[in-house]
Amino acid sequence: MKASPDAPAFVHPALFYADDAAYLAGAVPFIEDGLAAGEPVAVAAPEPRLDLLRAALGERVGRVRLIDMARAGRNPGHILPGVLLAHADTHPRSRVRIIGEPVWAGRSEAEYPACVQHEALINQAFAGRAATILCPYDTSRLSRRALDDARTTHPLVIEGGTTRTSRSYSPAHALAACNQLLPRPSAAPAFAFAADHLAAARAFAAGHAAAAGLTARRQDDLAMVLGELTANSIIHGGGSGILRIWVDGGLLVCEVQDRGHIDDPLAGRRPARPEHPGSRGLLMVNAVADLVRTHTTAAGTTTRCYFGLA
Repeated sequence: MKASPDAPAFVHPALFYADDAAYLAGAVPFIEDGLAAGEPVAVAAPEPRLDLLRAALGERVGRVRLIDMARAGRNPGHILPGVLLAHADTHPRSRVRIIGEPVWAGRSEAEYPACVQHEALINQAFAGRAATILCPYDTSRLSRRALDDARTTHPLVIEGGTTRTSRSYSPAHALAACNQLLPRPSAAPAFAFAADHLAAARAFAAGHAAAAGLTARRQDDLAMVLGELTANSIIHGGGSGILRIWVDGGLLVCEVQDRGHIDDPLAGRRPARPEHPGSRGLLMVNAVADLVRTHTTAAGTTTRCYFGLA
């Protein structure tokens, strides 16, 4: 997909593909056009897709940055700062070209809304920047819901070699739909905390995490995440909050609820910069947790972090 001279600075198409041949037919020319134009190219996709591209590109693959999205994007909230913006910010004077595939068959029901939220926020994060980000969607394995959401979060859709404007494009609608209530078990252990209870809150969570089988290294990560979230509750969330922790399948789930409101949807999704000092804590939370989900209203915010037990 070549950008015309009068094309907007930021271009964000979804690529619908039904098989490996269709994937390569869309992805390889996209990469080759970027290389020919001297644009730094990155591909963030699950490893099987990277293997396809290695075979198709041959020696040219050495000029492309390859990223295993199943690892780098395990938490969709980390993809913008840790993958897409990281690549763009490395080349501030160049137009960049990225393939980013955050949605694949096998994403859990808990992860999926975070993926849609990420896709919608790309448009805001890159508005006015010189970048083209192509997002592939496997039409043979993904649900109709996923394809409909792709049309909502992408202004352009490429299918069968043809690029069309999406009539249902509305990232604001997608963000509102993803800001959903987060149901929890009625018996989830809870700890109410204020400024003088933060150490006790961390000890409460540490005890439950150890009992659940969370590794020592990940217990340290959990403590760091809770330190940031509970501090945010004290500073920005009304001075107190409720911490809950429970096990859901193979995941330890930790939740902090307070009376604060997050009015910046990109909080925690920008690389750290002096002009956004307040988002550094949430940036770290997104980098450390396996998944982060948030529900925020004028009445309060619930932030839920997931840690794999395996």
